[in-house]
Formats: sequence, C-alpha cells, structure tokens
Amino acid sequence: MRSVGLAVGLSIVLSACSSIKLWPFGEDKPAEQQAGQPENSTEYQCEGGKKFYVRMLDQGKTAWLILPLREVALPAVVAGSGARYSNGITTLNTKGNEATLEDGQDNSYKACKATTKAAK
Repeated sequence: MRSVGLAVGLSIVLSACSSIKLWPFGEDKPAEQQAGQPENSTEYQCEGGKKFYVRMLDQGKTAWLILPLREVALPAVVAGSGARYSNGITTLNTKGNEATLEDGQDNSYKACKATTKAAK
C-alpha cells in the first residue's frame, strides 16, 4: 500500500513539473532548436556543411555572430582588406560575400559564402 501511495505522489509531482518552463530566455526551446533565419541577419554557408548568421550593429562597428549554440558580439578591428571583427577569442573576417570564422582553437569555418541578403 505504501508503494502505491508513493507512486501516486510521484506521478502528481511529475505532472506538475511538465507545466514549468525550464528555459529562462523567453522561448520554450533553445536558439539552436528554433527554425529559420534570425531577423535582420545574413546567413553564411561554409565547407563541411557548417553555417552561421551575422547581424550588423552600430553602423558596422559590431558584428553580432549567431552560432548554433551561442551568440557573441564582435567589435570591429583594423583589417588590411575587407572587414575584421574580434573579441580576442573569436574572429570573423569578411570580404564581399565571403567570410572565414575562427572560433577558439578547435573550431573554424572556412570557405563561407553569404547566401542571403540581410532579412527584414
């Protein structure tokens, strides 16, 4: 009888938990699970099937980089040609519709091409 009461109590607690939202950022799912292109961004498709999005801020002084698992602001830095944005760990280089992205030591995006104009 005690195990039946425990099972009933546990099922009540678990059903109550299903209505609780654990993702604290406004949506029911993390960004990597949401479909579609982020608003006002340009999509870049890279070799190896990788992709990322970039949203320009502050009249091009900052690039907001949108990766599958995180987003990061990259301030503009001096570049020989094209544009370069870096926070010291992640570096985005763009020239025309081409880009490369170095995201830490082990993660790079090469031969990237802009596939869309900035979404409205």
